[in-house]
Amino acid sequence: MQRFSSSSPGFVWGVVMIGVMAISIGSILVRLALKSADQSGIGFSLVMAAIRLTGASLIVLPTALKIKWRSLSSQALIYAIAAGGCLAFHFATWITSLSYTSIAASTTLVTTSPIWVAILSKFWLNEKLSPGKMIGIAVAFLGGIMIGLSETQTGSFYSNPLLGDSLALIGAWAVSFYIMFGREAQQRGFSIGGYVMVAYTVAALILLPLPLVFGVGYTNYPTSVYFYLLLMAIIPQLIGHTSFNWAINKISPTLVTLAILFEPIGASFLGYLFFNEVPPLSVLIGGIIILSGVAIAVINSELKSG
Repeated sequence: MQRFSSSSPGFVWGVVMIGVMAISIGSILVRLALKSADQSGIGFSLVMAAIRLTGASLIVLPTALKIKWRSLSSQALIYAIAAGGCLAFHFATWITSLSYTSIAASTTLVTTSPIWVAILSKFWLNEKLSPGKMIGIAVAFLGGIMIGLSETQTGSFYSNPLLGDSLALIGAWAVSFYIMFGREAQQRGFSIGGYVMVAYTVAALILLPLPLVFGVGYTNYPTSVYFYLLLMAIIPQLIGHTSFNWAINKISPTLVTLAILFEPIGASFLGYLFFNEVPPLSVLIGGIIILSGVAIAVINSELKSG
């Protein structure tokens, strides 16, 4: 219990709440950049993902000077590089999803990563799926089916909701592998700072040339676009993710995971304020069912480990 004495619970939870607000802003910044650039689709989405990760990696790059590279195992580096590849794929798919589906559906589906981590752990770490976890997974799947069946609306940002939902779900799968690879990298000697530096840098290097493949460049956009992209790197990426990485060492990781489930709620509320976006009732109900299923699985995991 001594690890809790360095910071008061109120301060730790304050940091967690700041993290939740920071990641909730991420989808709003994506939409604002899309609107300012008058763009949509995969090409410009890759531009946003690349600039977000490049900005974040440049900020944490000085961490490389503190890494004892010679003492690191080759396996630790391989896992960190693999995590970076998964992170690149996560942002490429999730950011693109926001061109096609609602903020509520996208953020809810991408937040299902604890479910996929639980399934991966069964095969990766030979962990058993308890009845409680299986119930949570089944409930989450039910919510996902409801969202998928209800996504028939059209509009400027709802041109292909089923495609957007699928991309968000793929983004959840990618970040689940990112979590698993990151766990392995840190268990083999990487500090959190060194691991994040390598993962962010690898993700940025993978993403940077991809927009050019789709015939989209990095220049000739309004100044506001670059401002929103800079905010993406600072607010949701550095402030949001760093807050959670720090808090996990202060309070139960399960509590942090449950707090992250508030992201779709915050993002949906901001989507209404900024864009007057109100998803269909069936999407909202499906989202609540999904988050309930994830919460059941996460809480059951904590009870089992306790």
